Amino acid sequence: MTSPQPFQLQPFNAPATPQAATPLPASPLSVAGTIARQGERLHLHYVLDDPTGRLRLAAPAPQPSRRDGLWHTTCLELFLAPVGGEAYWEVNLAPSGDWNLYRLDGYRLGLRPEPAYPDLPVQLQRQEGRLILDLELDLGPIAAPETALAVAVCAVLEEREGAISYWALAHPGADPDFHRRDGFLIQLPGRSL
Repeated sequence: MTSPQPFQLQPFNAPATPQAATPLPASPLSVAGTIARQGERLHLHYVLDDPTGRLRLAAPAPQPSRRDGLWHTTCLELFLAPVGGEAYWEVNLAPSGDWNLYRLDGYRLGLRPEPAYPDLPVQLQRQEGRLILDLELDLGPIAAPETALAVAVCAVLEEREGAISYWALAHPGADPDFHRRDGFLIQLPGRSL
């Protein structure tokens, strides 16, 4: 197993304009966690801290299931790409337990549900001011154990008043765009043959 790699997401801040006299205040929100790979298994651990209770979090679903459009509100996301390949996968994980896993052929091309995953083993814990999400993903259907992966970890956070912020390891463009390959900053090596 690769050692768990810690991550800390950063909010996207629009470029400053001359009219902006003061910088944006620091957010009390925090999204962090760890990611590790063991052969064909990916272990992802998210911790979303919201000490002031400002986020809109969907209630736990009685029967979590695959759903589209989860990114329209609070959603934790993961992007996986074989190093050197064009195709990649997008994982959406909602605080309700609902989920989706999409395949794309290239940058924002051919988005469709990945049929190899009829279910995702997502575990959620809710604590006062905190959401913890754990995912153990079988990589077998999308990547051989020897295939190195480039990974982006992201989040869309919606506040109760409707404001939406975009969080990622880095924001390399002028707009928040989780699909940019230069934002896939975590490297998970494959098993040596």
